[in-house]
Formats: sequence, C-alpha cells, structure tokens
Amino acid sequence: MKIQATSKTTSRADMVGNTVLAVILILVPFHALLTVAGSLVFGHYELLRLWKEFLLLVVTPLAAWRLWKSPDIWRTMRRGWLFWALVSYVALQLVLGLSALYKGQVNLYAMGYAWVVNIRPVLVLLLAWIFALSSPWLYRHWKQLLLVPAVIVMLIGLLQAFVLPYDAFSRIGYGPDTIEAYETVDNKIDYIRIQSSLRGANPLGAYLVLVLAAVAALLQRGWGRGRDRRHINLAMAGLLAAGTVVLLFTYSRSAYIGLALSVMAILALLATSRMARRRLVWGMAVLAVLAAGGILVLRDNDYVQNALFHSDETSTSATSSNEVRSSVMLQGFRDVLAEPFGRGPGTAGPASVHNDRPARVAENYYLQVGQETGWLGLGLFITILASLARRLWRRRDDALARSLLAALVGLSFVNLVQHAWTDDTLAMLWWGFAGIALAIPWKRPERPVQRLDANGETEE
Repeated sequence: MKIQATSKTTSRADMVGNTVLAVILILVPFHALLTVAGSLVFGHYELLRLWKEFLLLVVTPLAAWRLWKSPDIWRTMRRGWLFWALVSYVALQLVLGLSALYKGQVNLYAMGYAWVVNIRPVLVLLLAWIFALSSPWLYRHWKQLLLVPAVIVMLIGLLQAFVLPYDAFSRIGYGPDTIEAYETVDNKIDYIRIQSSLRGANPLGAYLVLVLAAVAALLQRGWGRGRDRRHINLAMAGLLAAGTVVLLFTYSRSAYIGLALSVMAILALLATSRMARRRLVWGMAVLAVLAAGGILVLRDNDYVQNALFHSDETSTSATSSNEVRSSVMLQGFRDVLAEPFGRGPGTAGPASVHNDRPARVAENYYLQVGQETGWLGLGLFITILASLARRLWRRRDDALARSLLAALVGLSFVNLVQHAWTDDTLAMLWWGFAGIALAIPWKRPERPVQRLDANGETEE
C-alpha cells in the first residue's frame, strides 16, 4: 500500500526528520575520524561518540507524532510480524539488561553501552521507515546519501594506502585512548591495514561490502539515460575499481568473502531464466576451482600467506589470531548452549570489555546475541533478519532493495566472524537504508489466468 502525504508539501515534521536522518547517513562514515579529531579540541571523547544517537532521540517524538497523525502508516507498519519482532527484541533488551544489573552480572556503564549498540539498528530502521512512508524524499536521494560519502571514504583510503605515512592519524588524536592510529597483519609493518575514516580495517571492509554491492547493482542495471547513463556507468565502474583496491588493503578476509557472496547474490537476482541460472552456477563453480587452485599454487608466497592467512613462517606473534578466534567462538557456542536465557546485555561482545567481570568477545555477532539475550533473543534477531530479507526480496526489482538484499547476504557471513552490526557506521547505514526500502510500494503479483487450449491442456 502506498502512503500518500497529507498535503502536496512535506510537513515540517517530515522535513526535520528527513534532514536529521540525511545528516546521520552522510556523516556516519566519518564518525570515527570526526569524533577523535573533535576530542582533541573539546575532550569528552566518549560523549562525542553519541552525537548520532542523540539526533535519533531528538526526532523520535516527531516520528511518534507522525505515526499518530497518519493511521495509514500505522496500519502499514504493523502488518505482518516484522514490527512486532522489532518491538519484542527491544523490550527483551531492556528487561534482561535491568535484570542483569539487579543481579550484579553487569555494571551500569556496560549495560548502557550494550543498549546503545544493540537497540540503535532497530531504532534507525523504524525512524527511517516512518519518515520514508511519510515522504519520498529519502528514497529519491538514497544514491547520493550512500555514494557521495563513499567516494570521500575511498579517497582517504587510497591516500592512506599510497601517500600518507602509516602513522599519519596519530597527529589528529588517534592513539591508545581513542582508536589505534594503524593496524598491521601479524605485527608486520610491511602489511599496514588501512581504515580510512572508519574505526578499523574490518569495519571499513564491512562498509565497503555494502557500498560495492550497491555500486555493482547500479552498474548492472544502469542509471540515467543516453549520454548521462554512459557517464554514470563509467563513474560507477571507476568507483567499483577504487573500492576494490581499498578493500584489498584492509586485509579483511571476512570482507573479501562477504563481497564475493554479495556479488553472487546480485547475479542470482538478475538471472531470471533457466539458462542464465545454469550459466551462473557453472561460472561460480569455475571461479571457485580457479581460486582454490591459485591459493594452492601460491600458498608459499609471502603476500598470499599474510593476506589470506594473516601469518607466515616468519611470524613473530606469540599466538595465532586464527587459533584465538576459533577458541573464543567455541567458548561462545558453549555459553549459548549452557545458558538458554543469556546473562543480559553488556555481558558479552564489545560492551563486556567495560564490565567488572572478564570480557566475553566471541568474534561472532550471533553468538553475542545468544550470550546476552539467550535463545529467545537470538531467535527474535534471526526472525528480524529473515523478515527483512523476505521484504527486500519482494522489492528486488528496485535498485535499493536489491542492493541491500545482496549486501545482507555478504554481511550475514561477515557477522559470523566479527561483531560487524555493533559498528556505528554499518549499523546506521544498512538498517537506515533498509527502513527506507521498506517504504517502497510492493504489489502482490497476480496469479496467471489459466485457460484450456483446444487439446484440453492448461495454458497461461
């Protein structure tokens, strides 16, 4: 059902809501850079990090008012079980957090930290959904809101890879008290992992999965008309090449695989005929064999060893990062099985670092959800993702929905080996744009009319 605005001109509430969300979507890729540099001038680093959450809380009353004034929007949002799963997930976070605080399993700071990182994806999705149903402005400008900041992020990444000294960010406040100025592979200074304006190499890689999935989707279907279309396609190809180079220098293996899965998802979405699907399957099989063969042949190459395995025979690390990751994942899985009700928000994941008890970082977002909110919370979260995927699938003819669906395929894998949804940038962008995509009108396809031909056989 398409929601019509109450008047031809956008209401003041819609204008404020659209503006605030646009500001967040534009600035959040530079969140880490801006907050660290700002703390160098104003101090209060932890407080500055909450600027986007503060803006979300400012427009929440406007969204509630818009929902109350527009019964059509309310009826649209509550249809199906996505809205109720979102509300139930937030309620569970609040109840379990207070319960854990009462039992002494978590301190106030860790609980508040967990509430912020766990609830903000849901909040930004709901706000974007409401304002996108009220006004088409966010949907009409989604390409600019996503791609223009991405160009700047890529330029900073290219400068960091080829021009700037490896510790350049230390001059603007990066360091032990904020964000490390640089990362390396296996403690080797020859393998600097770039992070651009994000808070680390892995978050940058996950962000590029989203951006490059959108670029690939737009490049495949085209954008614009005539000469403009050719110029835009050329720009998209350049953006895809630049983003791929930046992604390579993050040395984020999960992002490599995530992007490959996203591109495969885009191709699968576009393969509508049986012949196209058959070619796609054979093409993926050939590429998989070539990739495996290439890794096997080059397994003794120093670059391949460090880029893909983050270790080689000259490693100086006391412990292997791969072994540590496997160990904490196994322990996280055991925790989820042993504690079906979880320990509460703030007892696992990045927030648990601030707790009074030993941190539990499973290097897997789904295990973190299970550790904190138990089987019910994990089930609700998976339900939310499945419902979003289903709704994006229905709207797959639209470029935004197709991009988000393809990115979700890759990011779902990324979250199996890191806590990607806790990153400020990715949480705001993917979930915010998903809220916008939910407002895209969807019409149930009509069933084909069946007739009988002269031989009594069914024809459509």
